Amino acid sequence: MVVSAARTPSLPATSHGSRIVSTDDQSPDGDASPGRRSRRRKTSPEPTPNQRALSLLVRREHSRKELTRKLCVKGVPRSEAKAAVAYMTEAGWQSDERFAENLVRSRAAQGQGPLRIRAEMSSHGLDETIIGAALACCEEDWSRLAFNLVQRRFGPGLAEDRELQRKAAGFLLRRGFSMEQMRRATQSSEFDEFFEEGFL
Repeated sequence: MVVSAARTPSLPATSHGSRIVSTDDQSPDGDASPGRRSRRRKTSPEPTPNQRALSLLVRREHSRKELTRKLCVKGVPRSEAKAAVAYMTEAGWQSDERFAENLVRSRAAQGQGPLRIRAEMSSHGLDETIIGAALACCEEDWSRLAFNLVQRRFGPGLAEDRELQRKAAGFLLRRGFSMEQMRRATQSSEFDEFFEEGFL
């Protein structure tokens, strides 16, 4: 007699609300398994213009013009961006004066001259009074900075080499130093003065 193989009984489906859910899909308490549930992704609320402005200011100083532009780029309407910047200024978080002073120190450390730095501050829409005060507060001796730059770039032979002096002059003018600062840094007659002052 042929004995047929025993069939494994299928697990019964149970009713779960209006949907038929297999017992394989159930958690011990009878609910559908969390892995099978549809999950809703939580969305964070859109930051306000003030929050966006503050987020930028805690990273570094910004001018009013720059901060307004960045908020507009992020999709903030211009009127709301200007209102947020005005609030940040009134609260002391934003200051064109602090921005200007930091910019002068930073650019001087990079070897840029006062004319180039002044032009950059003007591009930020800063008032001429703020620009002048920031440059005046800088303790940098621009002629000495220019001299130091050409010494590092062209070497001590600059004092006797007219061709090197010509190249150094163009180099300093492109970096934003004045004609007077350039002359003091490149003309051989001025080198003795720097040595006497103990600059080298």
